[in-house]
Formats: sequence, structure tokens, C-alpha cells
Amino acid sequence: MTKKPRNEELGDFTATLRMVPIAALAAAIGLLAAVVAWVLLRLIAFFTNIFYYQRFSTAAANPANTLGYWSILIPVAGAVIIGFMARFGSERIRGHGIPEAIESILMNGSRVEPRVAILKPVSSAISIGSGGPFGAEGPIIMTGGAFGSMIAQLFRLTSAERKTLLAAGAAAGMSATFAAPVSAVLLAVELLLFEWKPRSLIPVAVASAAAGMARHWMLGAGPIFPVAQQPEFAGPLAILGCLLAGFLAGLAAALLTLAVYATEDAFEHLPIHWMWWPAIGGVVVGAGGLIFPQALGVGYSTIGDILAGRTTIALIAGVLIVKSIIWSVSLGSGTSGGVLAPLLMVGGALGSIEALFFPAEPVGFWAIVSMGAMIAGAMRAPMAAVIFAVELTHSMNMLLPLLVTCAISYSVSVLLMKRSILTEKIARRGLHLSQEYAVDPLELLFVREVMREEDATLPAALDVKAFPDEPLRAVVYRMAEAGRAAIAVVPRDNPNKPIGVLTLQAMLQARTRHMEEEREKERVLRLPLPFARNEA
Repeated sequence: MTKKPRNEELGDFTATLRMVPIAALAAAIGLLAAVVAWVLLRLIAFFTNIFYYQRFSTAAANPANTLGYWSILIPVAGAVIIGFMARFGSERIRGHGIPEAIESILMNGSRVEPRVAILKPVSSAISIGSGGPFGAEGPIIMTGGAFGSMIAQLFRLTSAERKTLLAAGAAAGMSATFAAPVSAVLLAVELLLFEWKPRSLIPVAVASAAAGMARHWMLGAGPIFPVAQQPEFAGPLAILGCLLAGFLAGLAAALLTLAVYATEDAFEHLPIHWMWWPAIGGVVVGAGGLIFPQALGVGYSTIGDILAGRTTIALIAGVLIVKSIIWSVSLGSGTSGGVLAPLLMVGGALGSIEALFFPAEPVGFWAIVSMGAMIAGAMRAPMAAVIFAVELTHSMNMLLPLLVTCAISYSVSVLLMKRSILTEKIARRGLHLSQEYAVDPLELLFVREVMREEDATLPAALDVKAFPDEPLRAVVYRMAEAGRAAIAVVPRDNPNKPIGVLTLQAMLQARTRHMEEEREKERVLRLPLPFARNEA
């Protein structure tokens, strides 16, 4: 029997001790991001008090029509300030933060300008404090990522290591804002890292955990939205309802995404500079605030009311109609603000309607599953959405219903739309991002499987070597570095005697083999039928 090669030099992971100092830096970034989150939340309260109550205070406050019809001008004033900050400070403060963080990773080597770390939280605080219908999470993700990038730029690091620290800062910011350390890591993996490797996952987890611990003393432990005790097991009827809830949330997520970018397209056709677009959006926000004041600002108290069952038809209609419209218009105008809190609010309102018709469950059940499903459908981060909804409410019993609704919403979203509410903005800037992660097929194939065997008279020019038991992916990088279209294959015990040659054409054939596995359909097993005719 031929003894199979053991490939003792190959491992499951590529992590090295370099991961340890990166994780130490990530811990410091996590603590800093928690401070930044605390400052941002205080800034939002500060500007809310100035704009709506004309007082200097950082006490928590909600926007209200304190000036009567003049209140319509408050969001306009805030938007004008943001327009000037974006034009003369940094255009990167426009939008909801996560696409900007993704673009920094894809295009700028994970380098973020220091001024963005200052301008982004200030502009977001002004936007939300003046009534903008946004959450604080998008800006803090961008701000945390900016601080992570800045710290990384102080050291001699690779672009991949800077990316890890940028994602660590972003995850830490979300962890500190929502007391959701696990979902913050999952969101970083699904939206920012574009990989699942120990070298990046561990530092990001360390940063998120550090921020979560710091939040305990700075902002409280959570949950952000406490709810009634949920059932230990959701019965078959409830699961069937979850299927429909996921489908409806996926449709709603698609409609909101289309509304945001339809509004952005409409603003693109205006014959005025983009710095004035937020002011126009501010008029819509102000008018919506006169009709339904709860649509203004982050709306955490409204989300809490929905989950606690303190809803009315007017509240549900106000969220689904007014909140959706002013958020879509304002975000499409290019102002600064986040998407998570509005999606939570709309999803919760959708769940409140479903509770009227779906199987009877404890208060908050349908709101929770619909909130998670809205995140999964709009942001295309289903696993993060499941854990996020659990961490927000501390309802561990909701894992199964959330898994069902988020999976269905995610499937509806990916079938209806080519891109998410985040990646659409990336695509409109001429970039492309795939959110499908898989093992490279060249990592699973070895040189010995595709090399062409030759005698020992190979050209001397083939000075770059490959071993038969090496994965093809490692050899591809070596060929690219050497600028070779073909390299010699030699045994490890006799590297001076070539036994074959590996060419780029062979690499392409390996890729073709993988494509055939994806496309060719075959029936492997056949069930024997008692009356089937035997064919000779």
C-alpha cells in the first residue's frame, strides 16, 4: 500500500505570534472606543438640549415641538451646519458610516484621516440632536474605526493589520453603544473584515470585550431594551408565523433600501451643490416631526415602548409611514447618521402589526423577531442580527424564532436585491464587494494533483521551486512574486532534481474543476422501485 503524504508542515490556520501585540493594541483601542461612544452619546444629548430646549445640558432629552411650527426649521439648521462641515471639512462625514469604513478598507489601505475621527461624531451629534431620524451606531462604528486606524498608523504595520485594528475599533464602538459585544464581533466579520481568521478575529474580539467591560461602568450593563419573559419553546404555529414575519421583513428591507437610493438619485438631479441637499432633507424631517414627533432623533424610547407593548395604531402608523419617509429622504440627502436604530424601530412596528394577527405570544415576541429580521434583510448580516436582537433584550429563549425569521428575511433580500443598503453605496462609487466567504479551492488542491510530470532536463530558467505536497494557493503567490508563468516541481528530499513543472494553465484547470463541481448536476443514489423495469 502506498503511504499517503502527511503534510506535517501545513496547519489549519496561518496565525503567528504577531497576533499577540496586535491584540494588545486592540484592547487599548477598545477602551478608547468606549470613551468615544460615551462622548458621542453626551454630544447628542447636548445638541438636543440646545436645539430644542435652548439650554446647555448633557442630560438625556428627546426632540419635541417646543417651538410650535418654528420647530420645522431646527432640522434644517442642523443640516446646513453639516453641509458646511462636509464641504469644507471632509466629505467622508456624509452618510451612515459603515460604507465609509468599508471604502477605507478596500481603497485606502485602511487609512482614515485624523480629522474624520473628530468631524464624524460632531456632525452626527448635530444631525441627531437637531432631530435627524438616525441612530448613533453608524457614526460610532466609523469613529471607532477611525481611531483604530489612527493608532495603527502610528506603528509599522501591514495593511491587513491596519484593517484588523480598524475593524476592532468599529466593533468596540458598537459594543459600547449597545452593550452587544458578541454581535459587534459578528458584524465586523460579516461587513468589515472579509475573512474569518484567528489573526483578525481574536484582536477584534479582544477590543469588543474591552469596550463591553468599560461600558459597564460608563453607561450601564444593559439590556438596552428589557422585555417580558419569552417562552422557552415556540410551538409550530409560532414558527410558521416566524416564516411569514421573515418574509415580510425581507420585503420591507428591500423597499426601504430602494427608497433610500431612489431619494439619492433624485437629489443627484438637483441643479445645486450637494452641500445644500441635507437642508432640503431637513425640511422633510421637520415637517414629519410636526406630524409625529417620535420619529425625530434616535428613538430608543419609542423602541422600548414598542417592545413593552405600549403601542397604539397612531404610533405604529407614525413609525411605518412618517419615520420611514423622513429617514429615507434624510439619508438619501447625504447627511450624517446611522441605520441600525431606524431599522429596529421600523421592524418593531411591523412586529406590532403582526401581533394583532399572528399566534398569541408574550408581549414583545413579534417585535423582537421582526427587528432582527429587518437588520438581517437590510444589512445582509443574518448571524449578527440574531445575536444582536438577543443581546439588546437579554431574551435567550428567542434564539430559535430569530434564527428562522432572520434566515427567511436574508433569503428574500438576497433574491430581490443584488446589493444591500450598505454595499449599494459602495457600488455607486465604482467598487465591488462580494459578501460570500468560502475556502479558496486552490487551498484544497495540491501541486502533485495538477503538475505536468517531466524528466530531469527542465530549463535552468525555472529557478523558482514548488514541492508536490504544497497547496496551489501558496505556489500562486510565489509565482506572482517571481513573475513566472511556470515553475519547477522538486521533491523535498532532493530539491536539485526536478520531477515536473507547474504552469498557470494548470492553475486555470484547477479552477475549472471547481466550477464543474458548482454547475454539474447528477443523481448519485437511485431508489429501487418494485415495478421498475430492468434495463440491460
